[in-house]
Amino acid sequence: MSVSGIQGQLLEVTVVGCTKLKDTEWVSRQDPYVCVEYGSNNCRTRTCTDGGKNPTFQEKFMFTLIEGLREISVGVWNSNTLSFDDFIGNGKIQLHKVLSQGFDDTTWPLQTKTGRYAGEVKLIMHYANANKAATGYAPSAPPCVYPDPGVSQYYLPPPAQGTPRAQPPTTYPAPYPYPSCLPAPYPYPSYSPSSAFPQSAYPPPQPAPYPPAPYPACSACPPPPYPPPPQASPYYPPGN
Repeated sequence: MSVSGIQGQLLEVTVVGCTKLKDTEWVSRQDPYVCVEYGSNNCRTRTCTDGGKNPTFQEKFMFTLIEGLREISVGVWNSNTLSFDDFIGNGKIQLHKVLSQGFDDTTWPLQTKTGRYAGEVKLIMHYANANKAATGYAPSAPPCVYPDPGVSQYYLPPPAQGTPRAQPPTTYPAPYPYPSCLPAPYPYPSYSPSSAFPQSAYPPPQPAPYPPAPYPACSACPPPPYPPPPQASPYYPPGN
C-alpha cells in the first residue's frame, strides 16, 4: 500500500555506524565518514578517526520529504590529508517501511563501483506522521446500516388517498410458438406379403400316411448257428 500526502513532512535519519567496510589503507587504519543525500539536500557526518572497518557515528539529520521520492542515497568515504578521499562504497535506502510504519532500523548493504560487497551501514529513521497518512484513505466499504425491525422489508405501504390502484392485466399474450425439435418420421417402404420371399421351385412334400405300415413278421425258425457244425467225412470212418 503506497503512502501519499508526504510533501513537506519531516523525516528524521540517524546514522548509527558501519560494519565490515572495505579497507582502503595498507599501513594505517582508515578514517571513514558517511554522506547522506535526499533530493537536493546533502549531509555529512564527522570523520571517525581510525574507525577502520567498523566506525561509529550516532549523528542525526532532518530531511523535508518530497512527494514521489522514496529513497535516500548513502556513500561512505575514507578521509585523506595529503590526497583525495578514497571511495569505499554506496547504497540505496528505501523509505517505504518508515513512511508506512513510522520506524525503520534496517542495516543496508554497500557496494563498490564494480558492484562488489563493500560492507554495511545502519540507519534509524523516524516519521511522525505515518498514522495520519494512513488515515487519509477512503474506507474500503460503506458503513453497515441495519433495517428497522418494526418495519417489514417485504410489505409495501398502501397508496395514498385518491391514488388509483394499478389493476392486474386481464389478458395475457399468447405463448410463443416454440419450434419442434423432433424431425419428421422417415417414410419406410411397405411390402406385400406375397412378395416378401421368392417362390420355391420344388413341389411341397407329401404328407405321410398314418398309422405307418407294420413291420414284417419274424421267421419261425431260428437262424443257423455260426459257424456251421463240422460234417462227417465220407472218406474216413468216425473215430479214426
